[in-house]
Amino acid sequence: MSTLHEIEEKEERIILVGVALHENDGTQESLDELEELGKTAGAVTVAKVIQNRDSIHSGTYVGKGKLEEIRELAWETEATGVVCDDELSPAQLKNLEEILQIKVIDRTVMILDIFARHATTREGKIQVELAQLKYRASRLVGLRSSLSRLGGGIGTRGPGEKKLEMDRRLIRDRITQLKKELEKVEQVRYTARKQRTKSMLPVLSIVGYTNAGKSTLLNHMTGAGVLEEDKLFATLDPTTKSLTLEDGQQVLLTDTVGFIRKLPHQLIEAFHSTLEEAKYADIILHVVDASNEDADLHCQVVYDTLEELGVKDKTVITVFNKVDKLSEDVVLKDVHADRTLRISAKKGIGIENLVQTIEEILKERKIYIEKVFPYNEAGKIPKIRQYGQLLEETYQEDGIFVRAYIPSEIEHMI
Repeated sequence: MSTLHEIEEKEERIILVGVALHENDGTQESLDELEELGKTAGAVTVAKVIQNRDSIHSGTYVGKGKLEEIRELAWETEATGVVCDDELSPAQLKNLEEILQIKVIDRTVMILDIFARHATTREGKIQVELAQLKYRASRLVGLRSSLSRLGGGIGTRGPGEKKLEMDRRLIRDRITQLKKELEKVEQVRYTARKQRTKSMLPVLSIVGYTNAGKSTLLNHMTGAGVLEEDKLFATLDPTTKSLTLEDGQQVLLTDTVGFIRKLPHQLIEAFHSTLEEAKYADIILHVVDASNEDADLHCQVVYDTLEELGVKDKTVITVFNKVDKLSEDVVLKDVHADRTLRISAKKGIGIENLVQTIEEILKERKIYIEKVFPYNEAGKIPKIRQYGQLLEETYQEDGIFVRAYIPSEIEHMI
């Protein structure tokens, strides 16, 4: 069985196509983001086309006049492909390729392609291949004719032509096999999560729109050494690192895959165990690229995705990152957050303030105790040191006097 990345790559020249259903619906911004996705996938955008319509054309995505315009543009710009900003049905895909006589893919395929490029761990590769096969299984009929003309490029990375030419039964078998493999890997993740719960160390899940600076923040705070690139979805594989706060308490920071508008549901399904790390966190650390003019929309996408994953009733710290690129008087707010801070992860601005905020929130969740421990119970004090914050430890005649903040979970243990 062949694996991911099996087709030789070539530079793509692409035309981006979007449909605006009403004024100011963000189609232009979405196409700009699609251009960034194309760049990340190794493609050059040669033209952008937007059609204003009451609804997306059920047969060809855009209307007849626009199709003619796109066909002429493709000839003039020597484009190798067309990328539509919405997910295409098999019929739309087939019709577009027949009319335009050029490769056509949609935003979903573009994102899947980037995930295929950036997956490095076994879990990541399984998740991506599973998402790709699920998406493509239903589109075999529409894809066959176009694949016979292609030697590579966006949309063919991953399962590839050989896999797509198998019959549906074989693809179904492969999906079943991948699901079993993923279940084994997820069991390891579940066990690790269980161990973290047993350790009672607070967990902070770092979430945010793709390219908001999550990896940069994780690296700055923990020295994690995670790849940092000014690209969409530069890192896919979640990383958990420990951080010792100034008061001596240890916490765990977990990075998650970035969110994006129109994130393919196949990916949410395949990456569910990775994404739902946020569900089991004590605190959500929401990173926002404050320098991006679409920051408000990005915030909304993040909260919508968290809701889809069942993440609710969590304490949220929103950090507005990249403030070094802003003027001081810019107002930054997030109505969903419990606390908001301005930082620059790259330059280290505001990180001390962030650490103090984490300490304050964790302290609010603890119980204050003043207690004398008989000397035969001295073994309980290391537990306070490990899980809480020991303020005073004085040796007296009748035992050890302790003032401390402790998590409510260990109150019964001491």
